[in-house]
Amino acid sequence: MGNFKEDIVKTEAFVFDVDGVFTDGGITPFGDDFIRRYYAKDGYAVSYASKLGYKICIITGGRGKWLQERFERLRVTKIYADCADKIAALREFLDEYGLDARNVVFMGDDIPDLECMRAVGIPVAPADAASEILEAARYVSEYPGGRGCVRDIVEQVLRARGQWALHGKGVNCSKEAKSE
Repeated sequence: MGNFKEDIVKTEAFVFDVDGVFTDGGITPFGDDFIRRYYAKDGYAVSYASKLGYKICIITGGRGKWLQERFERLRVTKIYADCADKIAALREFLDEYGLDARNVVFMGDDIPDLECMRAVGIPVAPADAASEILEAARYVSEYPGGRGCVRDIVEQVLRARGQWALHGKGVNCSKEAKSE
């Protein structure tokens, strides 16, 4: 394990928890589902990384139709929802895609994420993560869960690799802009 900035250049995949990472941790029961508030800039960064070919995985104890739909729309590679054994899901994801754990970012915010964070080379956390998670992280975002921590780490990786905001174009460019 080297310098953090040198190691993120080797990133092959991103793995994220949801509640407390993509959200501020608040959930509102709504019938058989839950309402979560997501930060649009986090979603943009994930969609952009996916478009560039990065493997992106969600491993969460959370569940719900809207959660599933949100991450499918962002073109997430694999979603493990209502997951009680996060380390087993992480190992399955790494094996399925032939990924080296040393080159994987895992962002979690609370105790159920700790084992996964210890299993990867690039464990990171939102600013408001539990103290045990902050201690395990190689990098702590200045942004809290649900307010840009996902965008922060994705953007850092892509900038380090010279892939952020290529040609000033985004994820959903018009046909005319793509052909210029």
